Amino acid sequence: MADPATYRPAPGSIPESPGVYRFRDPGGRVIYVGKAKSLRQRLNSYFADFAGLHPRTQTMLTTAASVDWTVVGTEVEALQLEYSWIKEFDPRFNVKYRDDKSYPYLAVTMGEDFPRVQVMRGAKRKGTRYFGPYSHAWAIRETVDLLLRVFPVRTCSAGVFKRAGQIGRPCLLGYIDKCSAPCVGRVTPEEHRALAEDFCDFMAGNTGRFMKRLEREMREAAAVEEYERAARLRDDIQALQRALEKQTVVLGDGTDCDVIALAEDPLEAAVQVFYVRGGRIRGQRGWVVDKVEEATPGELVEQFLLQMYGEATIPREILVPARPPDEAALIELLSEQRGSRVDLRVPQRGDKKSLMETVERNAKESLAQHKLRRASDLTTRSRALQEIADALDLDQAPLRIECYDVSHIQGENVVASMVVFEDGLARKSEYRRFSVRTTEGDVASIYEVICRRFKRYLEERAATGELDAETDDAPAHDAAAHDGAGHDADGYEAVGRGGAATPIDPETGRPRKFAYPPNLVVVDGGPAQAAVAQRALDELGIDDIAVCGLAKRLEEVWLPGDDQPVILPRSSEGLYLLQRVRDEAHRFAITYHRTKRSKSLKESALDHVPGLGPARRQALLRHFGSVKRLREASAEEIREVPGIGRATAEAIVAALRGESPSPAGQGS
Repeated sequence: MADPATYRPAPGSIPESPGVYRFRDPGGRVIYVGKAKSLRQRLNSYFADFAGLHPRTQTMLTTAASVDWTVVGTEVEALQLEYSWIKEFDPRFNVKYRDDKSYPYLAVTMGEDFPRVQVMRGAKRKGTRYFGPYSHAWAIRETVDLLLRVFPVRTCSAGVFKRAGQIGRPCLLGYIDKCSAPCVGRVTPEEHRALAEDFCDFMAGNTGRFMKRLEREMREAAAVEEYERAARLRDDIQALQRALEKQTVVLGDGTDCDVIALAEDPLEAAVQVFYVRGGRIRGQRGWVVDKVEEATPGELVEQFLLQMYGEATIPREILVPARPPDEAALIELLSEQRGSRVDLRVPQRGDKKSLMETVERNAKESLAQHKLRRASDLTTRSRALQEIADALDLDQAPLRIECYDVSHIQGENVVASMVVFEDGLARKSEYRRFSVRTTEGDVASIYEVICRRFKRYLEERAATGELDAETDDAPAHDAAAHDGAGHDADGYEAVGRGGAATPIDPETGRPRKFAYPPNLVVVDGGPAQAAVAQRALDELGIDDIAVCGLAKRLEEVWLPGDDQPVILPRSSEGLYLLQRVRDEAHRFAITYHRTKRSKSLKESALDHVPGLGPARRQALLRHFGSVKRLREASAEEIREVPGIGRATAEAIVAALRGESPSPAGQGS
């Protein structure tokens, strides 16, 4: 732990201008980003009275090893730069609003030639209009099913749409009039787009004109005695009314706003948002966040607005529980992003105040449920990590655990996996998988994989300047070399979105891929696997990483060089965590092995025989019945197949038996 006094900026060196500052750890990783109207005043507050700071702020300061800053011209620029850096560096001590699930949206793909209505999750796509989010996907499907009576927009996938066009027959929805069937030309692209635009207008809250139009058409049909058409229009009106009934009216027609409420305690805060469009609640979403340092409700609101509306659609009015400290700058930034004026308001009375109270009750309930779930979870994980540290005689709890497993069938398609658990939870963005070169058994495979992974670790440390030049005696590989499949020079394949927790280049502050070391390496196996993993680390000169093996038979924990295993109680949380890590490594290795084996089964040694095309390969298999019988056949027997000459037959024999072909003869 660092002493903040060792990196405190010299007196008078900090400017009084607005700006954004970054605290970095000893490895150069950005761990906190903040903004200030006056950099000097804000940074001095961190170093003036250490004992009076919030405990988490104290932790941040003792974790950091340096601080730097960037001066900007205005508070708006400071807000923009702060948001950009938080998004880029993902600092561990910054407030991050995360929810525990991906909320579904009702999406209309207006960017396509024939727009499609569907349920979407995840990142938003350009050219697509979104409505929601909704709590459940079934709520979207019920609404869509009602609206398709009036707005028969396409809902099928691209494949179904293309096939219907090829066969000239629409799907079931086209026959029951819940799709206008643009696939078979019942409507023109312009007419179908008009339907999609009407659908979007209705979902956006412009409901009155559609209801009035249908009612007028119903009366006109009845007046001319077109009673079947009038009845169908009546049913359409009822469908729209049922769709509207599913969305509670809370404010006056035409009101578009987001209502944000907070519930907090000294360590955490919950945020709830109700999305109101056209006076009706169209969706709801919630977040829970750890409070890194003491923050007022207004400061939490500011941080939330910056993160939430960095890429999301901004309404013209946002109702908040407290005014942010830099309200004018924040309004200017949001208005600039929206392209028109955005109002931030704290409701004081009336319907908006009542709605805010409802959202606040939801936030309090969300925080209470989160605390109930997390209390047990945090306690259990902490106890598990401490039990592992005590059992293996580690200096500290293994906050990062890497586990390795090998998978193959009779020595073919050998692969290995590396899974990572941080603070007792799977870190899937850090997973790696290997295509193993050795075929000498599991022990040799473990040795190869450990060597390859930690050679890269040493290379990355050397690249960051953490290792002296004399440590460069380890065999090196080109750390920048990658093939087109996403593998690195050593055969790694990264999985996930990239390592947000990996070490950071001190020059750029961006993640480096392999330099973050584990506290504990776990290998799937017994004393032999544990010993060879330790030997690999010893040969590389790495002596600060613990190693153990977990044997499946009796769930014994083996330490390198020990004659007897470490026996953890069957009810031990530490053993349960090690089992979960091992099982996840096994699952990940098996998945990769199956993928690789499936690919190899689709390939054949005959694929690479020059001049042997698909037709003659099929002829060979029909003649001999199987590849096994073909492999046992001689060149003369193979020549009995029509179209196969002497040179081709000899090439087939050589390919199937792994021999070098003889000089080419003349084909007959």
